[in-house]
Amino acid sequence: MVAVTLFSLSLLASTVSAQSPVVATVGVGHIPVGVAYDSGKGEVFVADEGSNSLSVISDSTNSVVATPSVGAGPTAVAYDSAKGEVFVTNSDNNTVSAVSDSTNTIVATISVGAGPTAIAYDSGKGVLFVANSGNNTVSVISDSTNAVIATVTVGSAPLGIAYDSGKGEVFVVNQGSGTVSVISDSTDKVVATVSLNLAPSIWAMVAGSAYDSSKGEVFVGNQGNNTVSVIGDSTNALLATIPVGSGPVAIAYDSGKGEVFVANYGNGSVSVVSDSTNSLLGTVSVGAGPLAVAYDSGKGEVFVANQGGGTVSVISDSASLATSTTTSSTASTTLTTITTTVPTTVTQTATQTVTSTTATPVTTTATTTVTQTVTQTVTQTVTSVATVSVTSLMTSTTTHTLTGTTTVTQPVTSTTTVPGPTITATSTLSTTSTVTSTATSTSSSVPAWGYAAMVVLLIVGLAVGYFVKRPPTAKS
Repeated sequence: MVAVTLFSLSLLASTVSAQSPVVATVGVGHIPVGVAYDSGKGEVFVADEGSNSLSVISDSTNSVVATPSVGAGPTAVAYDSAKGEVFVTNSDNNTVSAVSDSTNTIVATISVGAGPTAIAYDSGKGVLFVANSGNNTVSVISDSTNAVIATVTVGSAPLGIAYDSGKGEVFVVNQGSGTVSVISDSTDKVVATVSLNLAPSIWAMVAGSAYDSSKGEVFVGNQGNNTVSVIGDSTNALLATIPVGSGPVAIAYDSGKGEVFVANYGNGSVSVVSDSTNSLLGTVSVGAGPLAVAYDSGKGEVFVANQGGGTVSVISDSASLATSTTTSSTASTTLTTITTTVPTTVTQTATQTVTSTTATPVTTTATTTVTQTVTQTVTQTVTSVATVSVTSLMTSTTTHTLTGTTTVTQPVTSTTTVPGPTITATSTLSTTSTVTSTATSTSSSVPAWGYAAMVVLLIVGLAVGYFVKRPPTAKS
C-alpha cells in the first residue's frame, strides 16, 4: 500500500522596519537656514538666522562645539578651503562675515549688495560669489583681501548660486525671472541665460553644492512645481526635469555616491536622485521645514538644516533607501513539502504448540500485515510481536510487546530579499515526542481444545475403568 502525505508549513516573516537613513538629529540655534561642510576641520557650519550666530557641529560626535556670533540675519554659508575660513551672508545688514575655522571668530566683515541670500566659493580663482536678492546683483569677493572686486548684474531676485569647477563658471538662480544666469569667473560677466519656464526655488543651490562635477551638470530646485531641473554646463541647455517632494528649496551633490540630495521644505523630507539616470531613488523623512543641505565627503553623510524644528538631520548616504519612509514591510513564504510515503511491511507470527497423550503435537501459525508510513519529517517505529505458548493442557501464556510512535519535527529557516537591505525569518516548530512503551501481559487459562481433550480423556478413562472393574459374566 502506498500513501502520499502533504506536509504544509507557512512561515510569516516578522514585520521589519529597517534602520532609518537619519543617523542623528542635532539641536542648533533659532531658525537654521544655511549649512556648509568644512573639510579641513571635519565640521559643519550652520547659519542660525534667528540667533544671529553659527552653530559649529563636529561630524565625529554630531554635537555642537561652538556658537560664534555673526552679522544680522545670517542666511547662507560657504567654506573657503584655501583660507580655512567660513563666509556667512548677513541678509539684514547687507554684509558678509569671514570666520576663522581655527578660532571660530570673525576675522573680517565685508559690505556687499542689498539682501545677500546665497554664496558660493570659487576654488579656481580664490573668490566668493554672493547673490544679492535685493538689487539683482552678484558681488565678487577676493578671499586674499576680503574686498569686493566686481559686481555683476543678473536676473530678478537671485536666490541661489553654485560654482562649476569644470567650466570655471558660476550659475545663479533668479527666482523672479525663472532663469539661471551663467557667469564666467575669468571675466566676471554673464555668458549665458538659461530659461526654466518656471519659478526656481529659494536657495536652490546653497553653498555651491548643486554642481555635479562627474556629469558636468547643474541641478536647480523648482519650488513652484516640485521638480528639479538638470542643466548641461557644456550647452547651457535644460536636459531633464525630475519630480521630487513638495517645495524643493535646497540641493547638495554627493560625489561619493553620484547622487543628489534635495531638501523639500513643504513636506519635511529629502529626495535622493541618481545623477546617472536622473530618476528618484527614494525619500528620507527629516525635521520640519528643511531649508538647507550640505554633503560631508569625510563621513559620507548629508547635513540638513530644519528651519521649523531648530535642528539638523544627519543622513548616512550608505543607508538603504527602501526604509526611507519608515514604513514596515511584511514578507510571507509558504513552504510546502510533499513527502514520499515509504510502505513497510511487518510480519507478526503467533505459534501454538499442543502436547497430549492422545493427540499429536499441533503447531498453528497466524500471520498479520501492518503498513506504516515514514516521511522526511516524521519517524514512526512500530513493533508488534504476539507470542502464544502452551505449557500444559490447562495453561497458556500470551506475551505482547508494543513499541510506540515517536514524532520529531525540525526547525525551518526562510530567507526573503527587498529593495535595500536583505530580511531573514526563522521559525522553529515544536518537537512532539511520544514516549516509547513496552507492555507485556501474561495470562493463564484453559484453551478450548484443552477442555475437549479433558472430556475425551475422561470418557476414555471411564470406559477403561468400566471394563477393568466390571465382574466377569457367569457361563451357563
